[in-house]
Parts: sequence; structure tokens; C-alpha cells
Amino acid sequence: MPHSDEGQGATIYEVAQRAGVSIATVSRALRNTGPVAAGTREKVLRAVEELSFTPSRLGVSLAQGRHAANGIVFPDLSGPYFAEVLLGYEEVAAELGRSVLILSTRGRAAVQDLVRDLVGRVDGMVIFGRTVGDAVVDEIVRSRTPLVLLARDPVERADAVSSENTASAEALAAHLLGHGHTTFALAGDDDRGDVTQRWTGVRRVLSAHGIRPPAPLPCELTVEGGYAAGRTLLGGKTSRARRPEAVICADDQVALGVILAAEELGLDVPGDVAVTGWDDIMAARHARPALTTVRQPMRLLGARAARALDELIKGSRTVPKSEILPTQLVVRSSCGPHPLEEK
Repeated sequence: MPHSDEGQGATIYEVAQRAGVSIATVSRALRNTGPVAAGTREKVLRAVEELSFTPSRLGVSLAQGRHAANGIVFPDLSGPYFAEVLLGYEEVAAELGRSVLILSTRGRAAVQDLVRDLVGRVDGMVIFGRTVGDAVVDEIVRSRTPLVLLARDPVERADAVSSENTASAEALAAHLLGHGHTTFALAGDDDRGDVTQRWTGVRRVLSAHGIRPPAPLPCELTVEGGYAAGRTLLGGKTSRARRPEAVICADDQVALGVILAAEELGLDVPGDVAVTGWDDIMAARHARPALTTVRQPMRLLGARAARALDELIKGSRTVPKSEILPTQLVVRSSCGPHPLEEK
């Protein structure tokens, strides 16, 4: 993490990094509130002197995890998926007596600098997906700031909470094959995170059945993005013979956009093309046709991230852990008639 000029607003995090200890250890050393080895105390006091650090009430509260804020970085706050995850997070944070500072990176310039600034104002961080590059994540880890990665591949020395993706994607692909579909399209960016894991599962099953997996068509994970992708995949110069029999979408919003595009093009879903999503947002079950999707525990994702961060802040757990929450294939009518269809 970049240091403040010495003597100009040094933070407790900078002291901890300079001394090579946790912020909780810095607090104990300065307040004599717990056992600290003599050598460790000397390192802390030397760092305090070198940085001209003055413990503020805020800094002490951050170190002790009392009445302080957590920071959470999201790519967007407009979609139902993000709203559910954030709601789960805030419910637990409120229960734990913590406030939440939210940084949405959509449309923001200098995101890395905004994240670095947020780190200096909170007692712990949650980072969603790949909103922040690996280099900045590594800086946060090295600063000893408690960190939880949400819906992102694990990183050494940081907690991670995510939903299972690959096995459910395999089940989804196998189900579509069971309907007799043989040509497929994938809609949604390959994000090197949870969406990539979904495409990996789909490709594995299709390849095992002798079907060459298509490259995903990049699009924003919104209804508008799905509509544009649907027009490209199903309309224009796409002949009936080349039209995919099934479109597997990275999330439900994309799938709903594809269904809208299909309707506009005069295509029947699922008669002319099957469409599937991911997440099981409320609109998925009320759409017509109702959307086949994979249900993930969106609110629980946020709740588990909040509890994991609290454990790290309090020091009740020092060893990072990775938690993967189960997901479930939900079969509805958008992929074709099926006796197990869920209304």
C-alpha cells in the first residue's frame, strides 16, 4: 500500500505494515490491552516513531473492530443479483453493529485509487468479483487489512466466499442434451471468475458428447445486454439452419433479454430456441415462459461474507478459509416441456 508522507496522517494500517504485525497487535501494544512480546512492542513503537503516528479514536476503533465501518466493492448496484447479495451482507453487518461503506465501480475512473482510499477508512474489506485487479488485492493482503473475496477465485492469505458453479453448469448442459438439443450458443462475458467456471462446466459436458463448444458472445450482464446478444445470435444474417437450438446465458437478466429478442424476431421459446439463465432472480419464475436456471443463494453469499470478515476483524480466526455454497438446477419451461418442471 502506498504510504502517506511521514508525519502527515499516517494510519494504523501503515504502522502495522511497517512493523510487520496486525492492526490488532498495534492496538494492544499502544493501549496495553493484551499480551505483546517485548520484541514486537519495540517494532511497533519504532514504526510509530518513524511514521510520527498519533493514535486517533477512529484508528483505535478500527483496530478493535468497534463501531467501525466495513468497505465493500461492487461492480454495479443496479441489478437484482447485486441487490440480494448486498442485502444479505447489510443484514448481518447491522446485527454485528457495523456500518458499511459501499463503492460501486461502474462508470468510475481511477477505481484502484478509490479502493486504496477506502482501505484507509475501514476496518476490513469485501471485494466482489474482479472489480479490483490482482495487484491491488495483493496490496490489501500485504497491508494486513482483513479481506474477503466474494464470487472470485481464492487468493493466498485472503478469505473467499463463492457459489458452486462448475457441477451445476454440467447438470444444466446435460439436461439440455436430454431435450435433444445439439447446437448451442453461450451469452455473457468470460470474466475469469464465476462465469468462467460456468462455461468450463458447460464445455466439459458438450465436448464429452462430441459437440464443439462455442465461444461465449460477450455482453453486459443486463437485460439490455442479453437483448443485444439475442438479436445477434438469433436474428439478422443467422439462418434457420445455423440458429442455435439452445442459448445458455451467464445470468438470468441476460436470459430475459434473449427471450425478449426471440419474441421480437417471431421465435417461440422453447419451440424454436431454448433459453436458460443463472441465479434464479424473482423475475425468472414469473417470466413467460418461466426460466430454467441455476439457483444460487444470493442473500446467503452476502451474509457469509459479512460473518467471515467479522471473524477476521475480531481476530477469532487468523487462518484464511474458502467457502463454497451449493447451487441447484431449477427446471422450468424455457428449455422445453419436462415432467420435473418447477413452476
